[in-house]
Amino acid sequence: MEDIEKPKILIVDDRPENLLTLEIIFEKEAYDIVKALSGNEALSLVLANEFAVILLDVQMPGMDGFETAELIRSNKKTEHMPIIFVTAINKEKKYIFKGYDSGAVDYLFKPLNENILKNKVKVFIELYRQKRAIEIKNIQLEAANKKILKQQNALMEE
Repeated sequence: MEDIEKPKILIVDDRPENLLTLEIIFEKEAYDIVKALSGNEALSLVLANEFAVILLDVQMPGMDGFETAELIRSNKKTEHMPIIFVTAINKEKKYIFKGYDSGAVDYLFKPLNENILKNKVKVFIELYRQKRAIEIKNIQLEAANKKILKQQNALMEE
């Protein structure tokens, strides 16, 4: 499939060293990595950008990952963005279920297995690329249909 655009990944964590670690994992990939240090910063970024996937820390001061995910899911513009929780704590089932209930598509524990994380992200990148390709084809088809209708109308007027 042709490369439509460089897909964006949003990484959200209140600890800069965790952001750096995740950024390094994906540095050799053709992704645009965007970082946020808080839930509020993440919310403003998702409203302004289309992300192929969001890697979201659960435990953050202020707005935690669960609340951030719920707010992302509650907005019509951002509800479809896949969220993977990445956490070093909250391994109890009730927190895992809360993560899924708040809109996550997956829940991963630190220390992360780099290959598992990369492969999970790769799936969402591919889905994003396929979605974008379909959107572009739809725009092209609509333009072609308008052109055909215009030509038909011109022929009928002759």
